[in-house]
Amino acid sequence: MKEIILASTSPRRHDLLNQIGLKFKIVPSNYEEDMTLKLPPHKLAMFLAKGKASDVAERRKSGIVIGVDTFVVFNKEVIGKPHNKVKAKETLKKISGKTLKVYSGVAIIDAKTKKEIVDYEISKVKIRKITTLEIKKYIDTEEPLDKAGAFGMQGLGAIFVAKVDGCYSNVVGLPLHNLEKNLAKMGIDVFSYQE
Repeated sequence: MKEIILASTSPRRHDLLNQIGLKFKIVPSNYEEDMTLKLPPHKLAMFLAKGKASDVAERRKSGIVIGVDTFVVFNKEVIGKPHNKVKAKETLKKISGKTLKVYSGVAIIDAKTKKEIVDYEISKVKIRKITTLEIKKYIDTEEPLDKAGAFGMQGLGAIFVAKVDGCYSNVVGLPLHNLEKNLAKMGIDVFSYQE
């Protein structure tokens, strides 16, 4: 069996793969994301995911490498991780009561054969109105600081989500049905890779 390698240190992606019982190894990517590239969102997501997967695949002799990149788009603007409380507050005020699009690029590369599949997923997320006090309290938890769009669907931020149209796991950071479909195209049956 070929080893499955996740080119990510994201705890959310680890949790999602563990949730489906997939055996995998973590090898962090050193790829530097450039969110300023002038590409349509779906192409940017695929480009960044491929960059992450390629970085790890080039350092391996074998294995199936998975690279993923997820970000939020609102009013045609890519909203990444805020990283600080000021930016988190700005973002949460901006998205309050609005509908966002969550894009994930998924790249799968066979490190030995160099065969690759690069795909993407889009989900829509309706955020309810968030009060100023709720924004302050949420930021004080520091949860939004390392989340694309400044909210964590799998944590306390879920209370702000009124509706998801599309793949739930995409909003968390890894569209599982998309991953499974494309792993199958690479000859990987997820049922054979159970822990």
